[in-house]
Amino acid sequence: MKRMLSGIKPTGRVTLGNYIGAIKPFVSYQDEYEMIVFVANLHSMTIYQEPKDLRKNTKDLISLYLAAGLDPKKVTLFLQSDVLEHAQLGWYLGCMVSMGELSRMTQYKDKASKLKKDESIGAGIFNYPSLMNADILLYDPDYVPVGEDQKQHCELARDIAERFNNRYSETFKLPEPLVPKVGGRIMDLQNPTKKMSKSDETGKGCIYILDDINVSKKKIMSAVTDSDNRIYYDVKNKPGISNLLTIYSILSGESIDSLVDRYQGKGYGEFKKDLAEVVGQELQKIHDKYNEINQGNYIDEILTEGANKARYMARKKLAKVERKIGITIKK
Repeated sequence: MKRMLSGIKPTGRVTLGNYIGAIKPFVSYQDEYEMIVFVANLHSMTIYQEPKDLRKNTKDLISLYLAAGLDPKKVTLFLQSDVLEHAQLGWYLGCMVSMGELSRMTQYKDKASKLKKDESIGAGIFNYPSLMNADILLYDPDYVPVGEDQKQHCELARDIAERFNNRYSETFKLPEPLVPKVGGRIMDLQNPTKKMSKSDETGKGCIYILDDINVSKKKIMSAVTDSDNRIYYDVKNKPGISNLLTIYSILSGESIDSLVDRYQGKGYGEFKKDLAEVVGQELQKIHDKYNEINQGNYIDEILTEGANKARYMARKKLAKVERKIGITIKK
């Protein structure tokens, strides 16, 4: 069975975009692949997090993974910080990546371009790709599911893996990025030319999974579309309605072509009303399961078991790396 790995940062509240683009696909992947899923809480430290918020967001994220249908009997689920080998390998690999490569990474460039006069960039934001390389390469995954805008991370991991293999002999598998055909990039409901983000300042263009369901429905009803009032998929000319069609298709399981046919001659109001009900039903199922999961010590037990499994794999890989680079005197 092929292996797949992914992680998600517990910064901010989980959005519908996170759910559709990352969490929901894992439910189907877990029957097809050996899944390793971690909460990337070390990456959350690149910007300051209120400790109480970080704890809550981390627990919520784990609960939502499970509420969405991830089965801990099929999936290795753990906190990144519980497996110290991530940080250790991150240092080794960081010594093999150039400053030029790091400065070309999208997150760093975006941050640098928005700096105000007296602001500076933390070293964590500059160096985070080295830790991300370690996250991936520790487990020899065949595939890493990413959004179209995140392929760069997987490509850098492949470059560093190849560089290490050429220098020290075959050690790391070169992972392949897996970009979902539909739903990998859910857009903002008020500005459908930008990605739905958990850091949305107004909150109007973003649906948070754990928000009141009626609030989420209202956001669908007020989503920006256009004046054409015809329902068809065209990302360039009709980004708003195309985004809503994507959400509808992923949550209902009905193809976009089928939805377009069904709503021929009908207006945006009816379409949005039906989509709001679909979104509400999906969120209600998640809320019910989320509340059930947060009873007792269920989450602690799952994380302990997941960390033990991940640590076993990570230690073997790290020991192999250390022998090859000569950091240990054991051969």
